[in-house]
Amino acid sequence: MKNSRIVLMLGAAALGLFLRLPLPETSKAQEQPLPLDAGQGYSGKRSEPVQYQVDFSAVITAPYRTKVLRVWFPLPASDAAQEVRDSRLSTFPVTVDPQIATEPVYGNRFAYFEFPSPKGAQIIRHRFQAKVCQMDWDVDPGRVVPVDHWPESFVPYLRDVDGLAANDAFQGVLQNLLAVGRSPAASLLASIQWVDRNLHYDHVQASLQASAEHAFQQQRGHCSDYHGLCATFGRSLGVPTRVVYGLNLFPKESPSHCKMEAFLPPYGWVPFDVSETQKLIALIEHAPALSDEEKERYAAAARDRLQRGFRDNTWLAVTRGVDYALAPPASKPVRVVRTIYAEADGVPLPEPDPANPNQRTFAWMTAHDFQADRQIAYPYKDYKSLDK
Repeated sequence: MKNSRIVLMLGAAALGLFLRLPLPETSKAQEQPLPLDAGQGYSGKRSEPVQYQVDFSAVITAPYRTKVLRVWFPLPASDAAQEVRDSRLSTFPVTVDPQIATEPVYGNRFAYFEFPSPKGAQIIRHRFQAKVCQMDWDVDPGRVVPVDHWPESFVPYLRDVDGLAANDAFQGVLQNLLAVGRSPAASLLASIQWVDRNLHYDHVQASLQASAEHAFQQQRGHCSDYHGLCATFGRSLGVPTRVVYGLNLFPKESPSHCKMEAFLPPYGWVPFDVSETQKLIALIEHAPALSDEEKERYAAAARDRLQRGFRDNTWLAVTRGVDYALAPPASKPVRVVRTIYAEADGVPLPEPDPANPNQRTFAWMTAHDFQADRQIAYPYKDYKSLDK
């Protein structure tokens, strides 16, 4: 997409849209009661826990006559929203014992496997139990404390990882966001609204790499493009952000799904799922059983839930961050790890997207089964969940 098309969005009409969008009222921020720490755990209100039996495998086929197949298999960690236990790893047909390592930037843990001279596909299987809670933050932008100098632990979450700071069109949008926002938190919410209005969900034209540049230029992509751009907007506004990849714990073509998290004192890390909220609102708008008044009410409730911070109990966080070195090191740093990362003789195997109807060949694929202890609806496809 040409920059000229993007610049057209920055005129008076676009700014008028910004100004007409409802933003939560702000008030004078209160003094921050907790120390600033990027390692701070989640502080949202927990509810509705679900127990899952997880059986998750990756099936990797290395090219013919590969000498060494190397696979990094991320291991989900326990946090305030999820508890992971009884982890069991196995391989087939060749038995390989993994090396467990943690990368130092974001603390992601990996089970690392080496398959010498692999013959045919290799399967890595991970079985474990997980208890996952819904979490609600009820964010009030007026209570978010502005921070002039972030401690060193936040440096990885404030880096310009996409180079959009030098893009004039991006800077034009950013200045409009700053004009609309009455605080960093309000400007962040305005940037989320901009992404919601301007991006279109598309598996064919997707980067698979949380690319803010792809999202801004193409205005198309899937969850990682949405949230990569939201994260870049946040960092440009002085708000620490991170892309968090995880697993949707229900049947689908590919279970990987990401969210964006922003650090908003005193709430700490708060998740935002822009792409799924956009799809939910589209579902509401096309629901034949709803009246126009009900559609308006449910759509407003969906946007409100997004802005206040919400993490569903059908999603398990696995990896955090972008652009980091794996442990043990791969041939180069990775952009993101969605489900696994694999190399054959030092060459990365291509990322699959089974939801892309144009993709027919895969170097690797996941097989997965998630058994919940009770029937649970996916809140981004069940608009009645907004009644709660």
